[in-house]
Amino acid sequence: MKKTISFLLALAMLLSFCACGSGNKEPENAVRTITDGLGREVEVPAEVKTIVTLGNASRMAAYLGLADRMITVANGDLSESVVMAYGYYNHDMWSSLPIAASGGYGEINPEVIIEADPDVILCTYEEDIVANIEEQLGRKVVAAPQGTLFGEDYELALRVFGDACGVKDRAEEVINYIHSCLEDLDNRTKGLGDDVKPSVLCAAATFKGGHGIEGVYANNAVLAAVNAKDVTIGYIDAQKGVEVDKEQIIAWDPQVLIFDASNIGLIKNQYAEDQNLFESLQAVKNGKLYQWPNSTSNYTNVEIPIVNAYYAGSLMFPEAFADVDFDAKAEEVFRFFLGHEGYLKVLNDAGMGYGTVSLK
Repeated sequence: MKKTISFLLALAMLLSFCACGSGNKEPENAVRTITDGLGREVEVPAEVKTIVTLGNASRMAAYLGLADRMITVANGDLSESVVMAYGYYNHDMWSSLPIAASGGYGEINPEVIIEADPDVILCTYEEDIVANIEEQLGRKVVAAPQGTLFGEDYELALRVFGDACGVKDRAEEVINYIHSCLEDLDNRTKGLGDDVKPSVLCAAATFKGGHGIEGVYANNAVLAAVNAKDVTIGYIDAQKGVEVDKEQIIAWDPQVLIFDASNIGLIKNQYAEDQNLFESLQAVKNGKLYQWPNSTSNYTNVEIPIVNAYYAGSLMFPEAFADVDFDAKAEEVFRFFLGHEGYLKVLNDAGMGYGTVSLK
């Protein structure tokens, strides 16, 4: 009798453990509800294994460590340009994927996405475009802002996508890292008086294609990160690339000029055609001409602008950055976002890195 009772107790305990184990396991088709960047409630699978990314979502997915979950790719993500860092390192993995978007802004290939049948679709479009995409696909997408460089809307997008794909911790890690870099840059430069700050202009900007000296970054977030004396402040209210006439460049007469590396050829051609314009500028007279990798390539990078800020700071305020090993800091930033070593060398070897510029 005692043996029978012991056996029955042991069996009951075993069944109890099995019941507990099965209770902790997610049902096969379990879903949960999140709030996306448009404030809408969207159902997503409890476990996300496959994603489709549209707009700037591919870059954000790469930062969040989700590049290997992508089962389609947008045509713009396949550029082999070294200044499109997230695409450069994922090109081989993505090049064989079906193309989910190959047209203009907000245009998709719905048949490709429907056939791929991803767990989640991430996109960075406005509400009207999102509605159109959902109508074409017959399903909800997770939408978030395209993101402003170093802006709260970029953080929102990272959090939304991180939540949707089950990588909330990585999203917070990325946001905190950005904050730590910006705080470091600000702390190094916020106490500097205007009398020790050279005036600076970022020209040969990349927006809707490459530009010569007339293409400038107005209210540049990179320069703002080091509290620089940006000559464009007050020219317009927005933070964006604009074209100005040569009289405005002469009027600004910056002490330092920084060009996008990819547009140096345009600058040299302009110099050959109009040396008087360039030679009238004190930055040219004093040899204060520099290049950095352009921040924009199929939307805006984040890792490159952070490194650009350290570069600009070290150029203009060498004492404040005396303890910073620029190459080491650049590699740290690139490694954090891209998960690869040696990106600084990749940029330099391609002529897209950091350094002085000769116009001749």
